[in-house]
Amino acid sequence: MNSKLTIGLALGSGSARGWAHIGIIKELAELGIVPGIVCGTSVGSLVGAAYVSNNLEKLEEWARSLTKFEVVKFLDINLALNGFVNVEKFHRFLNEYVASDEALIENCQKQYAAVATELATGREVWMMKGSIVESVWSSISMPGLFPAIKNNNKWLVDGGLVNPVPVSVCRALGADIVIAVNLNSDIIGKHRKTIDDTVEPDTSVAGKLTELIKDYSGSLFSNSQTGDQPPGLLDAIADSINITQDRITRSRLAGDPADIILTPKLADVGLLEIYRADETIEEGKKSVQRKIAEINYMLETT
Repeated sequence: MNSKLTIGLALGSGSARGWAHIGIIKELAELGIVPGIVCGTSVGSLVGAAYVSNNLEKLEEWARSLTKFEVVKFLDINLALNGFVNVEKFHRFLNEYVASDEALIENCQKQYAAVATELATGREVWMMKGSIVESVWSSISMPGLFPAIKNNNKWLVDGGLVNPVPVSVCRALGADIVIAVNLNSDIIGKHRKTIDDTVEPDTSVAGKLTELIKDYSGSLFSNSQTGDQPPGLLDAIADSINITQDRITRSRLAGDPADIILTPKLADVGLLEIYRADETIEEGKKSVQRKIAEINYMLETT
């Protein structure tokens, strides 16, 4: 590989599937591939920010330690009805595992950018300087989960609505080779599960607690449902966004293709199943391993 080449890593949106980015970054490092440019959308911006802030190991350790009960503690149905996530707890999480409020994008050793969507106009917003925490928060504010974030007098929401896999941002920042991660390649029409009524209920204390959590959170944790049961509120929101992002991703990648596209197979991971980090991180590593020959060929011939 030409040592002067700048590699860009475009980390795509995908809610709980986003922990796969951790496995991908670590597996690429095992191959000696260290990107100089990191661009992220939604959860991709979060993992990317932790990486450029040298907090990836801390984030991975936290993600692997999560349980369903821990996820519930992040939820808060407030009277304003502007989101389900407790923003104070999420802010503390960002400070501890991603970056401090004082950390600035322009001070990172790697080039970094996060993608958000301007709510009033639908325009794509590239956040390439200023607060790392604000850029992540703006990029990850999925409607229904987070309230919109005001930044530079603009109300911003999840960047996945306009640019789910930010290849174009990597190119604009000067990447010679772009490795893109598409977390949504296999989710449409494949992730519904049917509940097995023959399974005996868990009557243990832990089992009863889990049932209480399910009663509180509705269908937040799983895409499972019976054939006659309509999707829960967040399932419907997530599926609608998934459809939009899938169509936009196909269009954007056709017009501005990446040199390498990694596609972790995580169709069965639900919107808020962030407690499944072990399997998503490992699948991220496997998605790189499946492409080793293609990656090596691209780097050797460029």
